[in-house]
Amino acid sequence: MTHSNGSRLTPVNKPLKLERSSEGTQISQIHISETIMRTDSLGIDIPVYDLSLIRGLWETRVRKHKQRQRKELERVEKSALNKINQQWQYRIACRKMKIKEVNALQCYLERSAFAEMDILPTVDTTDLDSEYKKFIFELHGKKWRKLPEDLQIMTFLREWHIRGTSIQKVPTYIEEFVELRVLDIPKNGFTMLPPEIGNLVNLKELNVNYNKLSIIPPELGECENLEKLEMTANGDLSELPFELSNLKALKHLDLAENKFATIPICVLRMSSLQWLDMSNNRLTDLPEDIDRLSDLQTMFLHKNKLTYLPMVMANMDKLKMLVVSGDELTNLPSKLCDSPDIKFIKLFDNPIGKNEEEEKHHSISNATEEEEEDHEKEFMQTYVETLKDRATAPTYTTKVSLTCLL
Repeated sequence: MTHSNGSRLTPVNKPLKLERSSEGTQISQIHISETIMRTDSLGIDIPVYDLSLIRGLWETRVRKHKQRQRKELERVEKSALNKINQQWQYRIACRKMKIKEVNALQCYLERSAFAEMDILPTVDTTDLDSEYKKFIFELHGKKWRKLPEDLQIMTFLREWHIRGTSIQKVPTYIEEFVELRVLDIPKNGFTMLPPEIGNLVNLKELNVNYNKLSIIPPELGECENLEKLEMTANGDLSELPFELSNLKALKHLDLAENKFATIPICVLRMSSLQWLDMSNNRLTDLPEDIDRLSDLQTMFLHKNKLTYLPMVMANMDKLKMLVVSGDELTNLPSKLCDSPDIKFIKLFDNPIGKNEEEEKHHSISNATEEEEEDHEKEFMQTYVETLKDRATAPTYTTKVSLTCLL
């Protein structure tokens, strides 16, 4: 090839070595077809090459790198390491919480997906005074079919924690444990509570969740210092004795997952009650004098068959949270939706209007029972988490989505 000034241009092919010192990446011995324009008279080499080859090489490497990342992500999601990591992250989060906060979540998480993962929060007792630990009795495991014989002489105990055993009867000698403050006996095979339990005048907490109780002894009403009572999931439990009206100090009552057709009369006379869970029962209506619970702050009524909420609920000035879900609710006081004092109201699967019911009927009918259960678990976990740090109350309208995707 001859230049206009008479110089001769000779094409030359040779390998090119490129380096990227900033990232420590080196492309060695890349053979690129170059055309070297040599000007004999000036002694200057002018390289000319195709940059599209280099760009294509890097695009290929980037694509392969993204594919490897995607495969690794899929592998981690399918492996047990992801589940283990979730468990430990949750344990770490629980250790940072206060004891009262962990206790507040306990009754919900026992009925959630966390129970299946076996990562239920437990109260950290490492900071308890070693002397006080001498007053605590603990027993766990299905291998236990009866209580140790030496227990009956340890009347100085202040707490019983008997969980997940095969023991079917609370001993009558419990009446001698007059110093008992906490009776924590969930997930056993108890079919009844002895009348002698009424002698526990200093008892403050009673947990009989997940047993097989069908009746509650009237003598329990003599435990006038009782502040927390939990009776979740006791099979055929459908009523409470009127004598429980004497529990004037009771602040926390959990009757979820039983067969109550209405709120017991004795509950309406628990004047100090602040927290009530009647979820997953057979409620079809609420008593017209429910506003007698003037100190009530939190009420859970989801998974029932309520069709309306009484107008007197608008008079419950201290009510901060109300949850009604899974019901055929068609009427409710507008104040419950519009009041800024209500911290949380969530209506789940409620046909507030006929159009909404017809519009969503097809999609709801196609959902399987297992999916609905998963939605409920997700709902419970999400609202508890959002409540922990929420400082302001959201506002809601009477039109509520029929899904529980949060």
